[in-house]
Formats: sequence, structure tokens, C-alpha cells
Amino acid sequence: MALSYGWRAARVTPLGELYTPPRITGVLLRLAVQVVLVASLWRGLYAQSGTTAGLDRGQAVTYAVMAVLASRLRELDQYAGRDTVMQHVHFGTIVYWYLRPMPPRRYHALRAIGEQLYGLSWALAGYAVCLAVGVVRPPGSAAVAGVFVLSLALGQLVLYYVMLLIDQLCFWTLRNTAAMLILVFAQNLLSGVYAPLWYFPHWFITLSSFLPFQATLSVPLSLYVGRIPLSDAPFQLGVQAAWVVALHLFTRFVWRRAARRVISQGG
Repeated sequence: MALSYGWRAARVTPLGELYTPPRITGVLLRLAVQVVLVASLWRGLYAQSGTTAGLDRGQAVTYAVMAVLASRLRELDQYAGRDTVMQHVHFGTIVYWYLRPMPPRRYHALRAIGEQLYGLSWALAGYAVCLAVGVVRPPGSAAVAGVFVLSLALGQLVLYYVMLLIDQLCFWTLRNTAAMLILVFAQNLLSGVYAPLWYFPHWFITLSSFLPFQATLSVPLSLYVGRIPLSDAPFQLGVQAAWVVALHLFTRFVWRRAARRVISQGG
């Protein structure tokens, strides 16, 4: 029963996408355009340059394109499905999360797993196409591929907990739109979505190292393209794992505090 209920929870947002063909078409077109534009941009930037910030043209293009593909892991439209924490808190339906046999934090996590698995199918399909046509380079070795997969998984866990904190903010503010906009910008900038962090000033790189954002994307992709050598992988993986543990403990504490703010009246 618990397994069946968990599976149903994981399908909530992906089913909303699959039952809306125009949305799928829009995602496909946007992803294709983004990949073409990003690849063209970085090839143009390296037209008169050999190596910059420790990256050659092939590495830079591979990094940029894979950053676009990785963004599909968490870009589903929960708002259209009326299943965001902000909507539930605003309309009072968040109380049902606390009346179900499944704890709210587990339901939220299962939904995130379903979203990421659906997004992963898009990312893998895009990666296969880009690899086949030579837009991205393959990993340098099997060891690099293995470390990259592990680092990417840890990065997605870090990203999940960061996004969860913004969702939990709704229990105190009712709406988190402004905070979400700020977080998305900070995440894209400090995780290396807009450009690899190696191109930024040293003080900026140092500042970002004290925040969890670069652990979500910059570290996995830097390992993949070889900007971070395999000899440094254990340290980077350890930092990512530390962020996962710290954020897990903190968000679990916030879930308990949030439960005190939910009141059920009537029967």
C-alpha cells in the first residue's frame, strides 16, 4: 500500500506534463533552441582564442550545453497543476498533507523524485543527440563518468533541499514568489549555469565556495570536462555530501516547526 501510494505521489507533476502535449512540444522547441544558441555562442567566443580560464573550446561548449540539459532536471510547472506549497498554503489545502498517512516531507520528496526522473529522461535524450552529432565531448574515462554521475546525484540533492527551504518559507510568509525569483537568479549565477565559474574573478569564486550553489552544477560539470582533476574529486564529493547532510537536518527541523503552524478545524 505504501509503495503504491508513493508511486502515485511521484507521478503527480510528470502526469500534468504528459497529459498536455502543447507543453511537451514547447519544452522540446525551447530545449533545441537553447542548445543551438549556447553552442553557437561559445564557439563564436572561442573563434580567436585557444584556452581561457583553463578551458579550451570543446570543454567550454560541452560545459555550456550540458548545463542547459541539466536544467531540465527541475523545470516542471508545478504551478499549472496547482500543486505548489505556496498554492496549498494560500488556499488552506496544505492541511491535507498533514492528515494523510504519509508525512508531508516524504510526500514532497516523492514528488521531487518523480519530477527529476521525468526531467532526467529529457536530459538523457538531449545528451544522446548532442553526443551523436558531436556537440558535446564524451567523458575522458570510465572513472570520470562514474564520478560525474555520483557528483550530479549529490548536486541534485543539494538543489532539492535549497528549493525545499524556499517552499517551507511559505509557512511563515504565505507567498514565496519574490524569494523564488531571487533564488533562481542566485542559483543560475553561482552554480555556473550562465557561465562557468572559472571565468569570474577570484573573489567571486571564493565567495561562491562558501555557498551550496556551485555544488549543484558547477562541480559535476567541471569534473566531466576535466577542469577539476580526478585527484580532487574525493574532496569535492565530500563537500557536496556535507551540504546534503547539513541541509537535510535543517529542513527536517523546519518541517517540524512548520507543522506547529498548520491548524485543522472541523471534521
